[in-house]
Amino acid sequence: MKTLSEVLQKTETVNPLQSPQVEFDYIDVSSVSNTTFEIEATQRIKGKEAPGRARKLVRANDVLFATIRPTLQRIAVVPEQLDKQICSTGYFVLRPKPEIDHRFVFYSLFTETFMSRMESLQKGASYPAVTDGEVKAHLIPVPPLPEQKRIVGILDEVFEGIAAATANAEKNLHNVRALFESHLQSVFTQRGEGWVETTLGEVCEFVGGSQPPKSVFSKAKRADNIRLIQIRDYKSDKHVVFIPRAQARRFCNADDVMIGRYGPPLFQILRGLEGAYNVALMKAVPDESRLSRDFLFYFLKHSAILQYVIYHSERAAGQIGVTKETLEPYPIVLPSLADQQTIVETITELESETQRLETIYQQKLAALGELKKSLLHQAFSGQL
Repeated sequence: MKTLSEVLQKTETVNPLQSPQVEFDYIDVSSVSNTTFEIEATQRIKGKEAPGRARKLVRANDVLFATIRPTLQRIAVVPEQLDKQICSTGYFVLRPKPEIDHRFVFYSLFTETFMSRMESLQKGASYPAVTDGEVKAHLIPVPPLPEQKRIVGILDEVFEGIAAATANAEKNLHNVRALFESHLQSVFTQRGEGWVETTLGEVCEFVGGSQPPKSVFSKAKRADNIRLIQIRDYKSDKHVVFIPRAQARRFCNADDVMIGRYGPPLFQILRGLEGAYNVALMKAVPDESRLSRDFLFYFLKHSAILQYVIYHSERAAGQIGVTKETLEPYPIVLPSLADQQTIVETITELESETQRLETIYQQKLAALGELKKSLLHQAFSGQL
């Protein structure tokens, strides 16, 4: 076992301002992709234009590790074409000694041991970061160079296969979602016999929420209070709050069609919770003699109306938000209530199958991620 400082060579710092007319490729923190783990974009600039963080000289086969937000894993190997270029001080530059394979060091930065340590050491609320010294102090196992190369060869081959399998699963996941969206689009742009064209404002009322003061919020559920529904509550129960019933003004139940007025993402169509809702939400209340809640729910989810809403949304208090004035003029073509029910049944059947396939592909992606972790653990514990 050795610290990274024991297996690394010293690197150089430079000041591009001293050569104001000399051009170089600048690698800033956003240059490295944390999905491909490659340097995907650089800026070609002159020394006189160099930002204050452009100070670290890199060489081919150096390993870059972004110390700002370290858990994002912005890690990459410097390719030959970027030899002797300059990177941001937001990177720690790892230049292994001759007896150390650079890709062995590269892979060591992805281990759970290393990432857990970086997570525990990072400091700062807005831009959590670790220091170069904290990275250098990390211990890694160092087998002889031939063994390092054997391990790297295995990891290179297997990780290439995992990357291909991951890309295939992600493509299938995208295709499944696109198929469902295409079906919604086709349903709500058709014109059947007897269908009546109108506007959302003619068949639906949009009721905004209210915002009680935070001083009345409570984490405890009691007989005299009610849950306050916020946009984030539809995804997680981590931030559940309650308010006194006397402070509640607008109410929703699990069947109501709710609209997230602010993003990101803008214009979320939500269902499933009961309580009082706040100003970030708006309830869509259909005239149920003409428009069913289920038909309205899926209509509001199709892509054409989303594009319309994004284009027409208003900016207020620094946020882009959806108002009832945005939605009321939007056209809607209504079949009979019986036909609406038939359409909804077809959509829900396809949605159920879509969700089943999404679950399968997400499980595959999770399994591939766990396989990478397992291989890295084996590689750096002498089991590979």
